[in-house]
Amino acid sequence: MPLSRRAALAALGAAAGARGAAAQSNAITLVVPTAPAGTTDFAARLLAEPLSRQLGQPVVVENKGGANGALGTQDVARARPDGTRLLVQYSGYHVGSPALVPNIGYDVRRDFAPVSLLLDAPQVVFLHPSVPAANMGELIAYAKARPGELNYASSGNGSLQHLGTELLKLRTGTQMTHVSYRGTGPATQDLVAGRVQMMITTPPPLMPFVREGRLKAIAITAPQRHPALPDVPTLAEQGLPDLEVIGWFAVFAPAGTPDATLRRLTEACNAVVATPEFRRRAEEQGAIIRVMQPVEIQARVVRELDEWTRVVREARIQPD
Repeated sequence: MPLSRRAALAALGAAAGARGAAAQSNAITLVVPTAPAGTTDFAARLLAEPLSRQLGQPVVVENKGGANGALGTQDVARARPDGTRLLVQYSGYHVGSPALVPNIGYDVRRDFAPVSLLLDAPQVVFLHPSVPAANMGELIAYAKARPGELNYASSGNGSLQHLGTELLKLRTGTQMTHVSYRGTGPATQDLVAGRVQMMITTPPPLMPFVREGRLKAIAITAPQRHPALPDVPTLAEQGLPDLEVIGWFAVFAPAGTPDATLRRLTEACNAVVATPEFRRRAEEQGAIIRVMQPVEIQARVVRELDEWTRVVREARIQPD
């Protein structure tokens, strides 16, 4: 008995749906351990579409925020190691959070396989204009003359902004008071208002205030000057060569992912990162493109985890 038009259309729709589900079955999910927006989410979405073209399969972004990045990170650590569920990770979560909370629920040394570095995000020392310092020497002298009086902001306890400033304090013998906020936005508002006097963070959110003269930038915490602030010297240029604070964003797979799958993912991600469009959009956000091989990424993870663990111990930082 012939199908009615409605039944035929329904059958065609069901078939198309089945084909779509089958096509999606090999989709790669990029897990972002934060809410939408922010640099981690930006990096994942910048990667997703061109990576899909490189691999010839769907790539989707899934935001899984919570517990200061731990929920999404744990999700990928426990995922099936077949290359279909990857973590787009921020260094503050990957090496900062475990330094502060050793029993966080994952071990970055053994639970993840590095795939590709996406972005480096150099930090900048920003001051409110009320602080009479035009360079690091003057800032250090000012802070030493007023122990504990200079308040610095961060986006949260254990954030790279927090740990980086504590490292600065340890290396310079200064005392400053930490004021923790729920995110960079409110921290920036209080810095511009003068309720806190200093923050070490990435340039993009604060650059408009620098141009307006409502904030000043006095140092770059990376080995090279920042393209958005070419006249601002690095810490090394100002006599602090052993102090470096750089945020980074990278792709990780669960440990145990087959080597052939990892090589394919690394080659595809690195090909995307090398494109002029990826570089242009990343640099517009104040990030820097730097290619690293997986073994170099893992060495960086281990080195920075050890360094931030030492900073947490020496500065006696406690979890919230």
